[in-house]
Amino acid sequence: MTDSSQTAETTVYPGLWQARLGLLFKGLRQNWSLFAASKIGLVGLAIILFFGLMVIAEPLLRQTVWDERGFHPDYGAPFEVYDPVMGYDIPPEGKAHPLAPSWRHPLGTDENGRDILSQLMFSTRSEFTLGLTAAAITAIVATLVGAFAAYYGGIVDTLLMRLADLIVLFPLISFLILVSALFPLGLLELALFVGLFVGFGATAIILKSQALAIKVKPYIEAARIAGGGHLHIILSHFVPNLLPLAFLYMMFTVTTAIFSEAVLSYFGLLPDVTTSWGFMINTTKQTGYTLQFIEKWWLIFPVSASITLLCSAFYLVGRGLDEVVNPRLRRR
Repeated sequence: MTDSSQTAETTVYPGLWQARLGLLFKGLRQNWSLFAASKIGLVGLAIILFFGLMVIAEPLLRQTVWDERGFHPDYGAPFEVYDPVMGYDIPPEGKAHPLAPSWRHPLGTDENGRDILSQLMFSTRSEFTLGLTAAAITAIVATLVGAFAAYYGGIVDTLLMRLADLIVLFPLISFLILVSALFPLGLLELALFVGLFVGFGATAIILKSQALAIKVKPYIEAARIAGGGHLHIILSHFVPNLLPLAFLYMMFTVTTAIFSEAVLSYFGLLPDVTTSWGFMINTTKQTGYTLQFIEKWWLIFPVSASITLLCSAFYLVGRGLDEVVNPRLRRR
Protein backbone atom coordinates (compact mmCIF):
# COMPACT_ATOMS: atom_id res chain seq x y z
CA MET A 1 0.00 0.00 0.00
CA THR A 2 2.79 2.36 0.85
CA ASP A 3 4.64 1.76 -2.41
CA SER A 4 1.50 2.19 -4.49
CA SER A 5 0.51 5.41 -2.71
CA GLN A 6 3.99 6.84 -3.17
CA THR A 7 3.89 5.88 -6.83
CA ALA A 8 0.51 7.61 -7.22
CA GLU A 9 1.86 10.76 -5.60
CA THR A 10 4.91 10.85 -7.87
CA THR A 11 2.85 10.31 -11.00
CA VAL A 12 -0.25 12.42 -10.29
CA TYR A 13 1.11 15.55 -8.63
CA PRO A 14 3.73 16.45 -11.27
CA GLY A 15 1.02 16.30 -13.90
CA LEU A 16 -1.27 18.41 -11.72
CA TRP A 17 1.34 21.12 -11.23
CA GLN A 18 2.17 21.09 -14.92
CA ALA A 19 -1.50 21.61 -15.74
CA ARG A 20 -1.74 24.46 -13.26
CA LEU A 21 1.36 26.13 -14.65
CA GLY A 22 0.04 25.69 -18.17
CA LEU A 23 -3.24 27.34 -17.24
CA LEU A 24 -1.36 30.13 -15.47
CA PHE A 25 0.83 30.91 -18.47
CA LYS A 26 -2.14 30.67 -20.81
CA GLY A 27 -4.04 33.17 -18.68
CA LEU A 28 -1.05 35.51 -18.56
CA ARG A 29 -0.69 35.38 -22.34
CA GLN A 30 -4.37 36.12 -22.84
CA ASN A 31 -4.31 39.00 -20.35
CA TRP A 32 -1.17 40.42 -21.93
CA SER A 33 -2.75 40.34 -25.37
CA LEU A 34 -5.75 42.22 -23.98
CA PHE A 35 -3.50 44.73 -22.25
CA ALA A 36 -1.30 45.17 -25.33
CA ALA A 37 -4.39 46.02 -27.37
CA SER A 38 -4.69 49.16 -25.24
CA LYS A 39 -2.14 51.63 -26.60
CA ILE A 40 -2.45 53.95 -23.62
CA GLY A 41 -1.54 51.08 -21.32
CA LEU A 42 1.63 50.39 -23.29
CA VAL A 43 2.56 54.08 -23.21
CA GLY A 44 2.16 54.12 -19.44
CA LEU A 45 4.19 50.95 -19.06
CA ALA A 46 7.00 52.39 -21.21
CA ILE A 47 7.14 55.52 -19.01
CA ILE A 48 7.28 53.39 -15.85
CA LEU A 49 10.12 51.31 -17.32
CA PHE A 50 11.98 54.52 -18.19
CA PHE A 51 11.83 55.71 -14.59
CA GLY A 52 12.78 52.22 -13.44
CA LEU A 53 15.94 52.46 -15.54
CA MET A 54 16.68 55.77 -13.82
CA VAL A 55 16.56 54.00 -10.46
CA ILE A 56 19.04 51.39 -11.68
CA ALA A 57 21.36 53.82 -13.46
CA GLU A 58 21.73 56.42 -10.69
CA PRO A 59 24.03 54.45 -8.33
CA LEU A 60 26.06 53.17 -11.29
CA LEU A 61 26.62 56.69 -12.61
CA ARG A 62 27.53 57.98 -9.17
CA GLN A 63 30.12 55.24 -8.76
CA THR A 64 31.66 55.46 -12.23
CA VAL A 65 31.04 58.88 -13.81
CA TRP A 66 29.86 61.33 -11.18
CA ASP A 67 31.83 62.41 -8.16
CA GLU A 68 30.28 62.88 -4.77
CA ARG A 69 30.68 66.65 -4.76
CA GLY A 70 27.79 68.23 -6.55
CA PHE A 71 26.21 64.99 -7.67
CA HIS A 72 25.19 63.44 -4.37
CA PRO A 73 21.72 64.53 -3.20
CA ASP A 74 23.03 65.26 0.30
CA TYR A 75 25.79 67.50 -1.02
CA GLY A 76 25.22 71.17 -0.21
CA ALA A 77 27.91 73.75 -0.86
CA PRO A 78 26.15 76.90 -2.09
CA PHE A 79 27.56 79.18 -4.75
CA GLU A 80 30.22 76.82 -6.05
CA VAL A 81 30.99 75.36 -9.44
CA TYR A 82 33.36 72.61 -10.50
CA ASP A 83 36.80 73.64 -11.75
CA PRO A 84 38.40 70.81 -13.79
CA VAL A 85 41.89 72.32 -13.41
CA MET A 86 41.80 72.72 -9.63
CA GLY A 87 39.92 69.44 -9.24
CA TYR A 88 37.32 70.76 -6.81
CA ASP A 89 34.39 73.17 -6.70
CA ILE A 90 35.13 76.88 -6.38
CA PRO A 91 32.89 79.95 -6.62
CA PRO A 92 33.24 81.51 -10.08
CA GLU A 93 33.66 85.24 -10.42
CA GLY A 94 30.38 87.00 -11.12
CA LYS A 95 28.38 83.76 -11.00
CA ALA A 96 26.30 82.00 -8.41
CA HIS A 97 24.13 78.96 -8.28
CA PRO A 98 21.74 77.88 -9.69
CA LEU A 99 23.69 77.26 -12.87
CA ALA A 100 22.06 76.72 -16.24
CA PRO A 101 22.30 73.33 -18.00
CA SER A 102 25.70 72.43 -19.42
CA TRP A 103 27.59 69.35 -20.58
CA ARG A 104 28.63 68.59 -17.02
CA HIS A 105 25.17 69.29 -15.59
CA PRO A 106 22.61 68.45 -18.33
CA LEU A 107 19.72 69.81 -16.23
CA GLY A 108 21.69 72.45 -14.39
CA THR A 109 22.26 72.78 -10.66
CA ASP A 110 20.02 73.93 -7.85
CA GLU A 111 20.53 76.71 -5.34
CA ASN A 112 23.01 74.62 -3.33
CA GLY A 113 25.13 73.51 -6.25
CA ARG A 114 23.61 70.05 -6.50
CA ASP A 115 23.06 68.46 -9.88
CA ILE A 116 19.35 68.43 -10.81
CA LEU A 117 19.55 65.24 -12.89
CA SER A 118 21.23 63.26 -10.12
CA GLN A 119 18.58 64.44 -7.64
CA LEU A 120 15.78 63.44 -9.99
CA MET A 121 17.24 59.98 -10.50
CA PHE A 122 18.02 59.48 -6.82
CA SER A 123 14.51 60.60 -5.74
CA THR A 124 12.79 58.28 -8.22
CA ARG A 125 13.54 55.37 -5.89
CA SER A 126 11.70 57.17 -3.08
CA GLU A 127 8.69 57.86 -5.30
CA PHE A 128 8.43 54.21 -6.34
CA THR A 129 8.75 53.08 -2.72
CA LEU A 130 6.08 55.51 -1.59
CA GLY A 131 3.63 54.74 -4.38
CA LEU A 132 3.95 50.95 -4.41
CA THR A 133 3.82 50.67 -0.60
CA ALA A 134 0.65 52.78 -0.45
CA ALA A 135 -0.85 50.75 -3.30
CA ALA A 136 -0.13 47.43 -1.59
CA ILE A 137 -1.72 48.63 1.66
CA THR A 138 -4.76 49.87 -0.27
CA ALA A 139 -5.20 46.54 -2.06
CA ILE A 140 -4.96 44.50 1.16
CA VAL A 141 -7.25 46.74 3.21
CA ALA A 142 -9.87 47.32 0.51
CA THR A 143 -10.04 43.62 -0.42
CA LEU A 144 -10.53 42.49 3.18
CA VAL A 145 -13.03 45.25 4.00
CA GLY A 146 -15.07 44.59 0.87
CA ALA A 147 -15.02 40.81 1.39
CA PHE A 148 -16.01 40.93 5.08
CA ALA A 149 -18.74 43.52 4.48
CA ALA A 150 -20.31 41.52 1.65
CA TYR A 151 -19.98 38.13 3.33
CA TYR A 152 -21.30 38.96 6.80
CA GLY A 153 -23.70 41.77 5.90
CA GLY A 154 -25.84 43.18 8.71
CA ILE A 155 -24.09 45.26 11.34
CA VAL A 156 -20.63 44.47 9.96
CA ASP A 157 -21.60 45.77 6.53
CA THR A 158 -23.26 48.85 8.02
CA LEU A 159 -20.29 49.83 10.17
CA LEU A 160 -17.67 49.29 7.47
CA MET A 161 -19.64 51.04 4.71
CA ARG A 162 -20.58 54.04 6.90
CA LEU A 163 -16.88 54.40 7.74
CA ALA A 164 -16.11 54.25 4.03
CA ASP A 165 -18.76 56.90 3.29
CA LEU A 166 -17.27 59.17 5.96
CA ILE A 167 -13.76 58.80 4.50
CA VAL A 168 -15.00 59.49 0.97
CA LEU A 169 -16.55 62.77 2.18
CA PHE A 170 -13.28 63.90 3.81
CA PRO A 171 -10.61 65.33 1.43
CA LEU A 172 -7.37 63.36 1.43
CA ILE A 173 -5.04 66.38 1.42
CA SER A 174 -6.86 67.95 4.36
CA PHE A 175 -6.59 64.66 6.24
CA LEU A 176 -2.85 64.42 5.55
CA ILE A 177 -2.29 68.03 6.63
CA LEU A 178 -4.05 67.23 9.91
CA VAL A 179 -1.99 64.08 10.39
CA SER A 180 1.28 65.90 9.61
CA ALA A 181 0.45 68.39 12.37
CA LEU A 182 0.07 65.54 14.86
CA PHE A 183 2.86 63.16 13.77
CA PRO A 184 6.21 63.64 12.02
CA LEU A 185 5.72 61.98 8.64
CA GLY A 186 8.32 60.21 6.56
CA LEU A 187 7.73 58.41 3.28
CA LEU A 188 6.72 55.11 4.89
CA GLU A 189 4.35 56.83 7.33
CA LEU A 190 2.84 58.80 4.46
CA ALA A 191 2.40 55.60 2.44
CA LEU A 192 0.67 53.97 5.42
CA PHE A 193 -1.84 56.80 5.89
CA VAL A 194 -2.54 57.14 2.16
CA GLY A 195 -3.01 53.38 1.81
CA LEU A 196 -5.37 53.18 4.79
CA PHE A 197 -7.34 56.25 3.69
CA VAL A 198 -7.87 55.02 0.14
CA GLY A 199 -8.30 51.39 1.21
CA PHE A 200 -11.06 52.16 3.69
CA GLY A 201 -12.70 54.63 1.29
CA ALA A 202 -13.97 54.47 -2.27
CA THR A 203 -11.95 51.37 -3.21
CA ALA A 204 -13.56 49.35 -0.41
CA ILE A 205 -17.03 50.37 -1.62
CA ILE A 206 -16.24 49.26 -5.17
CA LEU A 207 -14.77 45.93 -4.08
CA LYS A 208 -17.72 45.32 -1.76
CA SER A 209 -20.12 45.64 -4.71
CA GLN A 210 -18.02 43.09 -6.60
CA ALA A 211 -17.97 40.81 -3.56
CA LEU A 212 -21.78 40.85 -3.43
CA ALA A 213 -21.80 39.34 -6.93
CA ILE A 214 -19.37 36.65 -5.75
CA LYS A 215 -21.48 35.88 -2.69
CA VAL A 216 -24.36 34.48 -4.77
CA LYS A 217 -22.16 32.20 -6.89
CA PRO A 218 -22.93 28.46 -6.61
CA TYR A 219 -19.42 27.56 -5.49
CA ILE A 220 -19.84 29.69 -2.35
CA GLU A 221 -22.88 27.66 -1.32
CA ALA A 222 -21.02 24.48 -2.22
CA ALA A 223 -18.15 25.53 0.04
CA ARG A 224 -20.57 26.06 2.93
CA ILE A 225 -22.19 22.67 2.41
CA ALA A 226 -18.75 21.05 2.30
CA GLY A 227 -18.08 22.44 5.78
CA GLY A 228 -15.88 25.39 4.90
CA GLY A 229 -15.55 27.95 7.68
CA HIS A 230 -16.25 31.65 7.28
CA LEU A 231 -12.60 32.67 7.19
CA HIS A 232 -11.76 29.85 4.79
CA ILE A 233 -14.50 30.92 2.36
CA ILE A 234 -13.44 34.57 2.50
CA LEU A 235 -9.73 33.88 1.98
CA SER A 236 -10.13 31.03 -0.52
CA HIS A 237 -13.00 32.29 -2.66
CA PHE A 238 -13.67 35.99 -2.10
CA VAL A 239 -10.13 37.35 -1.92
CA PRO A 240 -8.72 35.60 -5.05
CA ASN A 241 -11.67 36.82 -7.13
CA LEU A 242 -11.34 40.38 -5.81
CA LEU A 243 -7.58 40.68 -6.29
CA PRO A 244 -7.66 41.50 -10.05
CA LEU A 245 -9.94 44.47 -9.41
CA ALA A 246 -7.88 45.45 -6.37
CA PHE A 247 -4.72 45.36 -8.48
CA LEU A 248 -6.39 47.72 -10.94
CA TYR A 249 -7.07 50.30 -8.21
CA MET A 250 -3.52 49.89 -6.93
CA MET A 251 -2.38 51.78 -10.02
CA PHE A 252 -4.58 54.76 -9.14
CA THR A 253 -3.33 54.73 -5.53
CA VAL A 254 0.27 55.12 -6.73
CA THR A 255 -0.76 58.31 -8.51
CA THR A 256 -2.53 59.58 -5.39
CA ALA A 257 0.46 58.89 -3.14
CA ILE A 258 3.02 60.58 -5.39
CA PHE A 259 0.82 63.64 -5.86
CA SER A 260 0.13 63.88 -2.10
CA GLU A 261 3.84 63.77 -1.30
CA ALA A 262 4.53 66.58 -3.77
CA VAL A 263 1.81 68.78 -2.26
CA LEU A 264 2.84 68.19 1.36
CA SER A 265 6.54 68.67 0.61
CA TYR A 266 5.81 71.91 -1.24
CA PHE A 267 4.24 73.30 1.93
CA GLY A 268 7.07 71.96 4.09
CA LEU A 269 4.87 69.47 5.97
CA LEU A 270 7.25 66.51 5.58
CA PRO A 271 10.35 67.56 7.53
CA ASP A 272 11.69 64.00 7.69
CA VAL A 273 11.75 63.70 3.88
CA THR A 274 14.99 65.06 2.39
CA THR A 275 15.20 63.21 -0.93
CA SER A 276 12.06 63.42 -3.03
CA TRP A 277 10.67 65.34 -5.97
CA GLY A 278 8.41 67.33 -3.67
CA PHE A 279 11.39 68.30 -1.53
CA MET A 280 13.16 69.63 -4.62
CA ILE A 281 10.21 71.92 -5.34
CA ASN A 282 10.12 73.00 -1.70
CA THR A 283 13.83 73.93 -1.87
CA THR A 284 13.13 76.09 -4.92
CA LYS A 285 10.24 77.78 -3.12
CA GLN A 286 12.29 78.50 0.01
CA THR A 287 15.05 80.17 -2.00
CA GLY A 288 12.60 82.38 -3.90
CA TYR A 289 12.97 80.96 -7.41
CA THR A 290 9.44 79.62 -7.79
CA LEU A 291 8.16 82.66 -9.69
CA GLN A 292 11.23 82.79 -11.95
CA PHE A 293 9.95 79.99 -14.15
CA ILE A 294 11.24 81.49 -17.39
CA GLU A 295 14.71 82.50 -16.21
CA LYS A 296 15.34 79.46 -13.98
CA TRP A 297 13.18 76.89 -15.76
CA TRP A 298 15.46 73.95 -14.90
CA LEU A 299 14.58 74.31 -11.21
CA ILE A 300 10.86 73.71 -11.76
CA PHE A 301 10.20 72.11 -15.13
CA PRO A 302 12.18 68.81 -14.89
CA VAL A 303 10.84 67.82 -11.47
CA SER A 304 7.29 68.96 -12.31
CA ALA A 305 7.39 67.02 -15.58
CA SER A 306 8.67 63.94 -13.70
CA ILE A 307 5.78 64.07 -11.22
CA THR A 308 3.27 64.54 -14.03
CA LEU A 309 4.72 61.78 -16.20
CA LEU A 310 4.98 59.15 -13.47
CA CYS A 311 1.49 59.88 -12.12
CA SER A 312 0.08 59.80 -15.65
CA ALA A 313 1.95 56.56 -16.39
CA PHE A 314 0.33 54.63 -13.54
CA TYR A 315 -3.04 56.10 -14.47
CA LEU A 316 -2.61 54.96 -18.08
CA VAL A 317 -1.57 51.48 -16.96
CA GLY A 318 -4.67 51.40 -14.78
CA ARG A 319 -6.81 52.29 -17.78
CA GLY A 320 -5.16 49.51 -19.75
CA LEU A 321 -5.75 47.01 -16.94
CA ASP A 322 -9.38 48.09 -16.81
CA GLU A 323 -9.88 46.51 -20.22
CA VAL A 324 -8.40 43.27 -18.86
CA VAL A 325 -10.38 43.17 -15.60
CA ASN A 326 -13.68 44.51 -16.93
CA PRO A 327 -15.18 42.06 -19.47
CA ARG A 328 -17.51 44.72 -20.88
CA LEU A 329 -14.52 46.79 -22.03
CA ARG A 330 -12.66 43.96 -23.72
CA ARG A 331 -12.25 44.14 -27.45
CA ARG A 332 -13.68 41.06 -29.10
